[in-house]
Amino acid sequence: MTQPTVPANSSDTSSPQDDAWNRLLALETQVQTTQTSLTLHTTELARLHQTTDTISHSLQMLLERLPPTPVITPTPPTPPEMNPAPRFDVSAAPHTKIPRPALPDTYDGDRAGGEHFLQSCVTYIQLSSEAFTSDALKISWVLSYMKLG
Repeated sequence: MTQPTVPANSSDTSSPQDDAWNRLLALETQVQTTQTSLTLHTTELARLHQTTDTISHSLQMLLERLPPTPVITPTPPTPPEMNPAPRFDVSAAPHTKIPRPALPDTYDGDRAGGEHFLQSCVTYIQLSSEAFTSDALKISWVLSYMKLG
């Protein structure tokens, strides 16, 4: 691109025509600077694009070398176990005669008394653990006190 030249004027005063030529010359200079900058940025962008492609290819090669990841299925949390009341060691008691716990009241099917009945049964079974050798025996014993419900 050629630079416009300002026509020579014999007078020392600046005319509007000279001012327009000077502005045109400044604009042409700015356009050339912008074109140079654009060329540099385009070159840098192409270099960065090639670098990105190289890195992407390298990562793909590394991923192909990795062993397959095992599929881990989450296990559901186990429900908390009911903590039974602590057992009392009756053999360590200084008496030779062990008092017997009270038997539970007969359950009549009333929902309001159900929790009380259940707690009475659990307490009796824990305090008389030597008499209940299996779960089936415990269940049968509790059912024997359920008359209506």
